Amino acid sequence: MQNLEKNKIIIKDTKIAVMKVNGVEYVSLTDIARLKNEIYPNEVVKKWMSNNDSFEFYSLWEELFNKDFNSAEFGRIKISEAYKKSFVMTPNQWKRRTNATGIIPSSGKYSVGTFAHPDIALEFASWIDVSFKLHLIKEFQRLKELENKEMEWSAKRELAKVNYHIHTNAIKENLIIPTLTKEQIYFTYASEADLLNVALFGITASEWKRNNKEIKGNMRDYASIEQLLVLANMESYNSTLIEEGLSQQVRIIKLNDMARNQIKVLQRNNVKILENKVKY
Repeated sequence: MQNLEKNKIIIKDTKIAVMKVNGVEYVSLTDIARLKNEIYPNEVVKKWMSNNDSFEFYSLWEELFNKDFNSAEFGRIKISEAYKKSFVMTPNQWKRRTNATGIIPSSGKYSVGTFAHPDIALEFASWIDVSFKLHLIKEFQRLKELENKEMEWSAKRELAKVNYHIHTNAIKENLIIPTLTKEQIYFTYASEADLLNVALFGITASEWKRNNKEIKGNMRDYASIEQLLVLANMESYNSTLIEEGLSQQVRIIKLNDMARNQIKVLQRNNVKILENKVKY
């Protein structure tokens, strides 16, 4: 079952649909083809697929990367059809006859066109316009860098959540006594959370919110990857300090020293600190 998710990118003022297929960004050949023929883009795709050099390329791709490729049928096409002047290949025909996966033909009433794996889409773009291909490559590189940053940010956020539970458990076991009211328990947890906020960001959660009334979420939602990593380390370290019975006054000094030292290490190793658009 293919996992499909459509999006769009803009290249040289041209909107190109991108569809995620099992984690891979497939590109709309139909949209690229409109650079050649705005009215009949599918005819452009068919013409490219019927070209001998193109046929060699997208069929080789299937042989290399598609374990379910119908090699026997491909052989019949190659021997008896491919090199005749009358040879015609369409996305639907290619899919139906060979079980191809590199090119996904348009189908259904509300189809948005034919899509192809980036390897094939770049070859097609080169046939259409070499400069367009270069712009497409740059855009894919940009999207990949953005995706990697988002994945890294998500990983660090999850790490912070895991350490958050370790942190709150240490508070529960060492700072929450049976005689505390619900309000006092809440204050204890909030106080410890703000201890970390002040040590790392230099500001409490409520102070940050007052300075950023127009922004949804909390200060940690807008933290950089590096700040989240340091925060996760701080939560673990503070858990140890709590279990050792150290006061908040002592712990905040130790936590601040830790935060400053770890940020310096990240900077020395040329880790770029992402600029936040919010006021700390």
